Amino acid sequence: MPFETLLGAWVATGLTLFIFTFLYQDNPLFKLAEHLYVGVSVGYTIVKVYDTVIVRLLYEPMVNQGDWSLLVPLGIGMLMLARYFPKIAWLSRIAFAFIVGVGSGLAIPRIISSYILKQVEDTVRPLASLASGGGPTFTYNLLDPASNLNALVLLIGVVSVLFYFFFSIEHTGPVRVAARTGILFLMIAFGAAFGYTVMARMSLLIGRFTDLIEFADP
Repeated sequence: MPFETLLGAWVATGLTLFIFTFLYQDNPLFKLAEHLYVGVSVGYTIVKVYDTVIVRLLYEPMVNQGDWSLLVPLGIGMLMLARYFPKIAWLSRIAFAFIVGVGSGLAIPRIISSYILKQVEDTVRPLASLASGGGPTFTYNLLDPASNLNALVLLIGVVSVLFYFFFSIEHTGPVRVAARTGILFLMIAFGAAFGYTVMARMSLLIGRFTDLIEFADP
């Protein structure tokens, strides 16, 4: 194994163990690994942004291709630095307003489509389908997102959750049953979201252990 790879393996192993020492208590070894991680991440981000944005997206197109229209976004970006000079700090508002406006214009339609229209579309799916012979059918396959049973479960979940957040009337009788059902659906949703987060962190841990095992292989 080359010396550089061996050195990197020992550094990675040591920093991994330093991070895990936080499970016992906060200590200087953990702080060292934490500060190294933050510092290296910031340094890598700065170099990556410089290479990707300044060199590849600005310098090379302007110098090699003569695309001087890129001076406009360059100027807008430079206006953000005016924030550090009190006399011309107001110029930075132009850049921030442009970024917020463009960002909002790009994000709002996607959010409406993904979180509102798509949710409404899935909620109003038909509870019965028409067979080839013309008669109504009901599919029970829970593994099929488009099945009628899943549409029924989704409809019950949406209505019951809405009843839970409906505070204009007292939650008694059928309203109480619907609200309690909504709580059940909410707990399932929160549990699934938390489980997804835990699994994502576990995948990172598995990736870390995989690297250490590969380094240990002679």
